[in-house]
Amino acid sequence: MRYFLKLSYFGKAYHGWQNQPDSISVQEVIEQNLGKVLPFSVAIVGAGRTDAGVHAREMFAHFDTSEELNCEELAYKLNSMLPKDIAISEVFPVAKEAHARFDAVARSYEYHLLQYKDVFAYERAWFFRYELDLEKMNEAAEILKRYSDFQCFSKSRTDVHTYNCRIDDARWESKNGKLIFHITADRFLRNMVRAVVGTLLEIGQGKQPVDYMHEVIKSKDRGKAGTSVPAHGLYLTRIKYPETIRELDGI
Repeated sequence: MRYFLKLSYFGKAYHGWQNQPDSISVQEVIEQNLGKVLPFSVAIVGAGRTDAGVHAREMFAHFDTSEELNCEELAYKLNSMLPKDIAISEVFPVAKEAHARFDAVARSYEYHLLQYKDVFAYERAWFFRYELDLEKMNEAAEILKRYSDFQCFSKSRTDVHTYNCRIDDARWESKNGKLIFHITADRFLRNMVRAVVGTLLEIGQGKQPVDYMHEVIKSKDRGKAGTSVPAHGLYLTRIKYPETIRELDGI
């Protein structure tokens, strides 16, 4: 049978989601603890990869087993063993062909920016003291939805076969003294959101005009885009699946 894990994590202590040869990852910690709870070792497949230091309010992963599991009991046992910065919110069975990564139809991220020094939020948002024009940043963010090739925002060393993404939402909001960038797409490239935010900040500071976003995207040149912003302000907030993902075969 195949099961999905729904989880969240605070990424400060981890070198991203995916297993690394010399650094601790969220995937590694969950697999180790699953191996303690279950009478067999388990490899999990995540819905995607987050970089070192990035957080996830909602992440999914799947694993296979020949045994039927008590989902509530498994979630309880895992949470009792996992460190305080990783939490399992749900375990549920899915159709045998369901895939945490390939069946996801949309992903959403937020980037949190503070323009005042807050000692209680310095690990959860990036302190950026420079004055910003939110209206211009939103005009530039809207331009993203007109394009599909975002090679300019991708890390150069990557194994993807296409740089095409469909961006459905991209906007800034001011909320409780914090600036939050929201972006939703069918997929994201490595480092993409942090590079997009870095470019928008250049426009917001007046270093570049709004139309510079067109020039950056058309160039397909990472060097044209802005500097990547720090990871600790970035959150994976939602992964959307078809409603049928929870339907078991034959039921």
